[in-house]
Amino acid sequence: MSERIEVSVQASLAEGSDWGALARRCEQVGCRALLIGDHLGTAASPFVALAAAAAATSQLRVGSYVLNAGVRHPLLIASDVATLDRVSGGRAEVGLGAGHTPAEWEMTGQHRPAPAKRVHQATTTAAAVRALLDGHTVPAAELQALTDVALQEPRPVQPRIPLLIGGSNPELLHWGGAHADAVGLSGLGRTLPDGHSHTVSWSPSRVESHVELIRDGARRAHVRAPPIEALVQQVSLTDDREAMAHSLAKRLDTPVADLLAVPYLWIGTPAEIAEHLHTARDRWGIRRWVIRDSALNDLPQILAAL
Repeated sequence: MSERIEVSVQASLAEGSDWGALARRCEQVGCRALLIGDHLGTAASPFVALAAAAAATSQLRVGSYVLNAGVRHPLLIASDVATLDRVSGGRAEVGLGAGHTPAEWEMTGQHRPAPAKRVHQATTTAAAVRALLDGHTVPAAELQALTDVALQEPRPVQPRIPLLIGGSNPELLHWGGAHADAVGLSGLGRTLPDGHSHTVSWSPSRVESHVELIRDGARRAHVRAPPIEALVQQVSLTDDREAMAHSLAKRLDTPVADLLAVPYLWIGTPAEIAEHLHTARDRWGIRRWVIRDSALNDLPQILAAL
């Protein structure tokens, strides 16, 4: 029996918007979770926003997507997540990544490390957050602390809060396959000079290599591979998916066939998008998806076609 396809929404707390209404709309439509990003100084505090979303809903899961693990201490993350789990009645999740925006390090008194060090920081932080949420003490030396680190209170409601690792770095994906409860693929590449935008390198072969890294991490750890989630960069309902893909192909310098195959774009009629999701699930095991809140109004048609 094929596993159920689930869709979450990544949203931002825009000025003048009704955040509670957005959360309720996500729940009404049938979204798995409402997620929020983490960009210090340019976006809302994730856990304050998520607590408000939880208060406005009764079943919708809420989580970060994803925290910059390089500038946040594991104990602070674990405390925020556990508190969110308590106030939401057991609906919290936490997503962590290596971070990419230089200003977030600089404003917190650091230079952005090279990729290898960022990944090491992310996996060290993720392992510590996992341990703290599970009720374990982390030795001081592992976090360069002055004393051993423990989260005594508040304790979460869930026996195990789901932890997602998001990114495209091979080492991070491999670690996520071995240790995370889910792994998120964004399809994003190198950070551009503006500190926010990214290159993209979209091809079925690249998706396959990322999926294999996750599965290999799980095999080597002798665990079941975690669910794989794809972040959808654009949703376009159209009766002519080829024409839409051609216009994007020129801008992204990517073959049309690749754009129509990779999981990071939903292009076509609701039925064509539904077929695309089924194909990605069967081909790569991707059964969880995250769309931007700008596509929320299109989601009911797509879910109805699944």
